[in-house]
Amino acid sequence: MEAKSLINVTEFCTCHYIESSFIESLKKAGLLDLYVIEDAAFLEASQIPFAEKCIRLFYELDINIEGIETISHLLNRINKMDNEIIELKNRLSFFD
Repeated sequence: MEAKSLINVTEFCTCHYIESSFIESLKKAGLLDLYVIEDAAFLEASQIPFAEKCIRLFYELDINIEGIETISHLLNRINKMDNEIIELKNRLSFFD
């Protein structure tokens, strides 16, 4: 099993000057996965860039959690379609 690098949510929130309730809201919306170990919540290190994007959207652009959910969903769809386009181009180039 692969070891995961975990970041303490309290420390993350302190470093970014945000309330831990914001991270909890992202978890409730299904945007982040938190791990609870001995009554402390942790984020996977791989989720940090997404969490920081959410912080910017919420605090700097005043986009609510529902808006962040929508933006995340649309960006995931765009990435999926981009991958499909690349796959189709590769198939098409095979026949040229």
